[in-house]
Amino acid sequence: MPQFFFHCCSIEFDRDDELFATAGVSRRIKVFEFSSVVNEPANVQCPVVEMSTRSKLSCLSWNKYTKNHIASSDYEGIVTVWDVTTRQSVMEYEEHEKRAWSVDFSRTEPSMLVSGSDDCKVKVWCTNQEASVLNIDMKANICSVKYNPGSSINVAVGSADHHIHYYDLRNTSQPLHIFSGHRKAVSYVKFLSDNELASASTDSTLRLWDVKQNVPVRTFRGHANEKNFVGLTVNSEYIACGSETNEVCVYHKAISKPAAWHRFSSDTDEADEDASLYFISAVCWKSDSPTMLAANSQGTIKVLVLAP
Repeated sequence: MPQFFFHCCSIEFDRDDELFATAGVSRRIKVFEFSSVVNEPANVQCPVVEMSTRSKLSCLSWNKYTKNHIASSDYEGIVTVWDVTTRQSVMEYEEHEKRAWSVDFSRTEPSMLVSGSDDCKVKVWCTNQEASVLNIDMKANICSVKYNPGSSINVAVGSADHHIHYYDLRNTSQPLHIFSGHRKAVSYVKFLSDNELASASTDSTLRLWDVKQNVPVRTFRGHANEKNFVGLTVNSEYIACGSETNEVCVYHKAISKPAAWHRFSSDTDEADEDASLYFISAVCWKSDSPTMLAANSQGTIKVLVLAP
């Protein structure tokens, strides 16, 4: 089980699952070659690309068509599109007035991306325009934004108001639907399919929603999450998240209890004593495979495989 060290709060695979990028409070985007990490297990891995930023980073999103483009959001509210080949920024958007928590490229319209911020605004951008093309003013801080993978017009927004707001970008005067059920802030939203949306909250639950029928499907309990952003990742069958017990929890979408979990041990191997100090900070499935990347707040990144 390869592992190495780098503090990160976002991990994302590129279009072809060949590269993955990490970002976090170190003000750096580091891009690694997945095959090198797996085939050369070493505690110190060398990134193939490294880019420095002005501020701490909150989120990454690879472009699903232009392989060398990746977007980042940061603590100053800046949304940047980078070219990892030249290591330069292609576009820099500075309209958000507070920390931007989340950014996401559209899968069906590769020039479009969406961001959400503590300034209570969702903004839609086009990579060939310097100003935002759309602005949604909401009443509460925005923690997460995600395009529906099958549509360039539908966006899910996870908010500090405990709700998920699901929008049609052609008419943003009000959401298509508001999904209610979480008791605290919604930290992440991710689509398993065009109709299935998973959400994570600091109420220590995950929830699955049907965005076609506008109904709740299932609530998942078994991990601890009351104060930190601990990561959420989905594929067509499984939902995985971090826990404040320094564990990764994996749920099958049809079962409300964890199907598997993995505990990160501390450097000192005093696992029981140190586990309370650390939490999982980011998780990311490698497409629909059983392989996952997971990072914790101590700076350890592991490659995990879900056993059959």
